[in-house]
Amino acid sequence: MIYLDHNATTPVHPDVVEALLPFLTEKFGNPSSIHWAGRAVKGAVEEAREQVALLAGCEPGEVVFTASGTEADNMAVKGVAAALRGRGNHIIASRVEHPAVSNPCLYLEHNGFEVTWLDVDRDGLLDPERLEAAITDQTVLIAAMAANNETGVLFPTGEIGAIAARHRISFFCDGVQAAGKVPLDFRESGISLLALSGHKLYAPKGVGALVVRRGVKCHPLVHGGSQERNRRGGTENVAGIVAFGKACEISRETMVHDMARIRGLRDRLEEGILAQVPDARINGHRELRLANTTNISFAGVEADSLLMGLDLEGIAASSGAACSSGTLKLSPVLAAMGIPAGEAKGSVRFSLGRGNTGDEIDRVLAVLPGIVARLRGKP
Repeated sequence: MIYLDHNATTPVHPDVVEALLPFLTEKFGNPSSIHWAGRAVKGAVEEAREQVALLAGCEPGEVVFTASGTEADNMAVKGVAAALRGRGNHIIASRVEHPAVSNPCLYLEHNGFEVTWLDVDRDGLLDPERLEAAITDQTVLIAAMAANNETGVLFPTGEIGAIAARHRISFFCDGVQAAGKVPLDFRESGISLLALSGHKLYAPKGVGALVVRRGVKCHPLVHGGSQERNRRGGTENVAGIVAFGKACEISRETMVHDMARIRGLRDRLEEGILAQVPDARINGHRELRLANTTNISFAGVEADSLLMGLDLEGIAASSGAACSSGTLKLSPVLAAMGIPAGEAKGSVRFSLGRGNTGDEIDRVLAVLPGIVARLRGKP
């Protein structure tokens, strides 16, 4: 079995499994409890907070643990909007944001907010000058991702952060796909809020974080107890948080080496496909993108049929965001890039990870051209 869908989710790292297991058995306490059982796990939660902070480049006290990247996205968009509604009701967001960001923006748009949706160019790049031109005296939030989940294209977060700082506007960055793949420096970036997700970097599903810069106003999304410094109520998912912290620690230690190797595998895959499959096209900027991601259009082919053919060969890939799979709509990301519908319908995302090998890439290249030819009705 060959897994090339790491942007959807990743297998849990063996060292992460080892780190979390004690917190499913003997270390079972509630971290809010003041007795020995609570103290035994409270320290582990705070250690994990420090590990996440080191990966993100922020202070530990700025890390708010959540149940997912989606919750972190919602907390950022809705939380800032609620906190600053008296100051303004205008949000700027790119058209290629993940649904966990775009749908909360749409929700606010139906509840009295105005949203300016910024286009990207054919390479999927966002123009900072157009973003700055969209700012009004009512703008309270800019939402722009670090890396696109479908194409891997990187946004100029440093430039966006500088623009936001100049205008004293909160800048929310969805860093879910970027974390563990490119260096993050929250402290120097000008980002006000940064969303992260454990299962995108070899931790289990069900844990994420929102980094909130000190002084940034953001109302809680989940109300309850006083956990997470009153920013997110609910008993902490201790095992998940410990696992998340360990995964962040591993990513810091291995990212440079892993991404260099993975980039080589991705380039090998791309070169082989372009050489063997006529009318194949890479979507997105060739350089300004994640090392592990390639989005390729196969003209004259339906992506779902191609994915089924690959699946029969034991190869897992995707046609876009995992949360949108099974729908018949064209990818909003590719549509925003101006990719013609005929090409977008045949677009497949291959996202590689630390477990992939050269032999696996060779296997994909051995079977994919034949599948495409059959779907095109050619012998």
